[in-house]
Amino acid sequence: MLRPLLAGCALTALLGAAHAAPPAKPSRFAQDPYPSTYRPIAAPPTLLRNAVVLTGTGERLDGADVLMQDGRIAAVGRGLAAPAGATVIDATGKWITPGLIDVHSHLGVYASPGVNAHSDGNEITGPVTPNVWAEHSVWPQDPGFAAALAGGITTLQILPGSANLIGGRGVTLKNVPAVTYQAMKFPGAPWGLKMACGENPKRVYGGRNQPPGTRMGNVAGYRAAFIDASEYLRKMQPRQQPPAKRRWWQSAPNGNDGADSEKDTGGKRDLKLDTLAGALNGDILVHIHCYRADEMAVMMDLAKEFGFRIAAFHHGVEAYKVADRLAQEGICGALWADWWGFKMEAFDGIQENIALVDRPQNGCAIVHSDSAEGIQRLNQEAAKVMAQAKLAGIDIPPERAIRWLTANAAKSLGVEQRTGTLEAGKMADVVVWNGNPFSVYAKAEQVYVDGARLYDRNDPARQPKSDFLLGQTAEGGVR
Repeated sequence: MLRPLLAGCALTALLGAAHAAPPAKPSRFAQDPYPSTYRPIAAPPTLLRNAVVLTGTGERLDGADVLMQDGRIAAVGRGLAAPAGATVIDATGKWITPGLIDVHSHLGVYASPGVNAHSDGNEITGPVTPNVWAEHSVWPQDPGFAAALAGGITTLQILPGSANLIGGRGVTLKNVPAVTYQAMKFPGAPWGLKMACGENPKRVYGGRNQPPGTRMGNVAGYRAAFIDASEYLRKMQPRQQPPAKRRWWQSAPNGNDGADSEKDTGGKRDLKLDTLAGALNGDILVHIHCYRADEMAVMMDLAKEFGFRIAAFHHGVEAYKVADRLAQEGICGALWADWWGFKMEAFDGIQENIALVDRPQNGCAIVHSDSAEGIQRLNQEAAKVMAQAKLAGIDIPPERAIRWLTANAAKSLGVEQRTGTLEAGKMADVVVWNGNPFSVYAKAEQVYVDGARLYDRNDPARQPKSDFLLGQTAEGGVR
């Protein structure tokens, strides 16, 4: 596990009651047999005073305070009073933001060190594997979690890899030290369903002389899987909509909507179809690895055909070509600042991509990492976008850009009501920076998760270490 040597924190403090309200009861397709055991670390009230505060709501407050109490944001404003027993920190000259969120990470499933024994992200035994869950591969001792925390990451989605058409469920984690993944699992966060279009699936499976071997084979594979899931959903879930409002897959096999068709429910449970039915039902959010604009358009049409909603396209180097449609349909673009050209489908990237996806009304742009290194500097990746946009005549202030790393990311993960902004009542996930977080010199000095200071650049006792690294020397030997 990752061990922050928190002075004065007894083990019992790790077992305090969770502050988050219980989530709504999920459908039968999204019930969790491996529920979260996460508990916030107990911490005293903390008042951060006189900083530049980017709230994540599009607002910038100069000379403002942030009060954290009972694991939540209690107040944001100027001249706040410190409650009894509070720790008061002078943050003059500092900047404060919500904790950063990475919506596309493989920490724990492609853990460090990068050896075959840690390659647990792609289940390449078949092109459609929605039955696998990334959380069952997560290794909490991955040193990458602590490195990400030092970069201000407080929440992250761990996804399967992109070898498959449908690669399985992703899981959202709080970035806290833990022995089990359940102790990191964000309470009540919906799962993500990882899908992939383009070169990866057709290369992996076409090279093995099995479908898909082409892009048309990719689409046929998605459609076949969702046809099966639609039939499964109809059989396993009694019909609740009147006939006029049902989709084609909600009617009885013979088209009869009479009482006798209600008896056609039940059957053997199928783990693959549970996940796909959960996506059709809206309980599991769909995240799609997709580079080209034309393929994003196809996937949006696929979503309309089967009635599911896409939360975000990931990577999307051509997302700028369909930015207006993404905004109209409420789909986020989880994108890199400047990765491009490493394969044909990534060839037509531009450095203004994120800025253009962000530009339409209701645009939802996100900076993601897909990298154990990039996750440590998401703020600087966003700064690249701001610089390139300015050269193109698009001026993006820090209070807008911070949403790419916080509020928009939380929205795509379905947790925007609980984290992603500095608003009263939300989780006290907070980063104190040594200056403007979009400066090349920016460093996260303090990182709070649910109001507990888990990282402090100036306090070695609050710099978590993985059990895997304990006893290791800088030269790689063992003491």
